[in-house]
Amino acid sequence: MGVFDGVHRGHQALLDRVVELATTRDERPVVVTFDPHPLSVLHPQRAPRMVATLDQRLEAIGSRGIEVVRVLTFDEFLAVETASSFIERVLVHDLRAADVVVGEDFRFGHDRRGDVDALRTAGRDHDFLVEAHRLVGDGRRFSSTAVRSEVASGDVTRAAGVLGHPFTLRGVVVPGDERGRELGFPTANLDVAPSQLLPAEGVYAARVRVPDGGWWAAAVSVGRRPQFYDAGGLLVEAHLIDFRGDLYRQRIDVSFLARLRGQAAFGSVGDLVTQMHADVDAARAHVAAYGDEPSSLLG
Repeated sequence: MGVFDGVHRGHQALLDRVVELATTRDERPVVVTFDPHPLSVLHPQRAPRMVATLDQRLEAIGSRGIEVVRVLTFDEFLAVETASSFIERVLVHDLRAADVVVGEDFRFGHDRRGDVDALRTAGRDHDFLVEAHRLVGDGRRFSSTAVRSEVASGDVTRAAGVLGHPFTLRGVVVPGDERGRELGFPTANLDVAPSQLLPAEGVYAARVRVPDGGWWAAAVSVGRRPQFYDAGGLLVEAHLIDFRGDLYRQRIDVSFLARLRGQAAFGSVGDLVTQMHADVDAARAHVAAYGDEPSSLLG
């Protein structure tokens, strides 16, 4: 049970254990997850930016061998439901749980009063076993919070170390003002959810997956285009290197591999174009060094 935002390496260890137990005991591996994030209902002002969309989370969870995902809408009812009621309603009557695996610090129910001990007590009454999985890390705990911190600072390489895969934005390509095309660098402008976590402003090397499933090397700008505008919203613009085609209204995945530089205004448009050529060359080299295909969120 959990939000599983980003499906990082700690989540992956938990999911793999569920699949292992299910295989050994001839059970079905099932995940219970929540959407939206509980804090968006309980304390909206404290709600975190999301590492991944629900679709990405479901795909990543399924890629680990999970057969069923029960998505619970986190609303006012769930926010006040007691831990004991949740156990009986969801785990016992809905799922008929035989084994329950959670992280050792897992909390649930109204005011987060439910914990591993509460689960174990209920398990004795309702005939299911409980396993508290140890926290996983490589000197630091793997967590969605750690991923958010690294991505927000622009260190997508360290974020990938926690995730076990590149940080990947998913969104729909929308029309822009075609400024990049005028400069010789057409871009796919990504529309993402308002709750989506974005990397720090800058230029990044990335791989982009297009609708036919192919991956393309890309230079990606996250910023407000200071060369042309004094203010404006944050934009994600991906230049797919050597790509020819129309991506408007198509859904794409942008997997960030490395940050190349920060955003900057240049002395002239000519200087900007020179820098953009350098960015594309650097992005191409980073992608080539990375390998054939990034794992993205699918592991």
